[in-house]
Amino acid sequence: MSSKKKIFFHVGTGKTGTTFLQYRAFPKFKGVHYIQRTSYRKAPEIIAATDADTIFISWEMDQQLDHETKLFGEQFPDTQPIIVFRRHDSYLASQYRRFVKNGFKGEVNGFYDLDEDSGFFKHSDFHYQSMLDILRKNFSKEPIVLLYDDLKKDPNKFITYFAETVDATIDLDTIDFSKKHTSYNEKQLKVIKSMGKYVNLKKRRVFENGLFHVLWKIYFGAIRYSILHGAKLIPNGMISKESLIDPTYLARIKEHFSDDWEAIKKVAEKI
Repeated sequence: MSSKKKIFFHVGTGKTGTTFLQYRAFPKFKGVHYIQRTSYRKAPEIIAATDADTIFISWEMDQQLDHETKLFGEQFPDTQPIIVFRRHDSYLASQYRRFVKNGFKGEVNGFYDLDEDSGFFKHSDFHYQSMLDILRKNFSKEPIVLLYDDLKKDPNKFITYFAETVDATIDLDTIDFSKKHTSYNEKQLKVIKSMGKYVNLKKRRVFENGLFHVLWKIYFGAIRYSILHGAKLIPNGMISKESLIDPTYLARIKEHFSDDWEAIKKVAEKI
């Protein structure tokens, strides 16, 4: 399928501000037809039905990058991909904390194994230049690369630049920059990780029935969040002083991918 409409596709990698952008910033863009993440699967039908000349899509993907962009690229090969990268060690730390919060009970080197590549995340999930090659393979346009550090340093400037990139305008006064969800601290994550040794706290589907699945999610979520918030009441002396994430391991990650990160910075947009 081809389209004469101009299409921009934000390939939102995890832990790079994607959720904030998708719900706080992108809906405020003017001059483009924005397809929210919840409508991503209906994007081809929406594109065909809209009279808008410019379409902007955002969807979060990590390990599904090749599969999803291949499917989309087969229908809309002239799409302009946009991707945001975060320095490898920072990216790993943030992903690991998220998975621990959701019930992962292993150590960080089991989550991503730098030596044997036997972890949940693989080497391919951390090689950013290879990700760009995937986007080049699936789309005809050169990927636009942005950096998470720029978003953290100056959100207003980053969002304005992003809007201009997709041919949109933005009134920054309409964006809510308040923190909706604060990150869980080291103590809370250590407690839920320890509890995971005795109770399966991983997010999972237990019932095929839709209603039962919703009720299970509510019940299971209540357990996890009770543990996380209850952890605040535990005396600090009862919590291991060992870091949740070995800083030496993170230093290894940073060093191992230093060339990849420098290459990404060279092709990133200068904001």
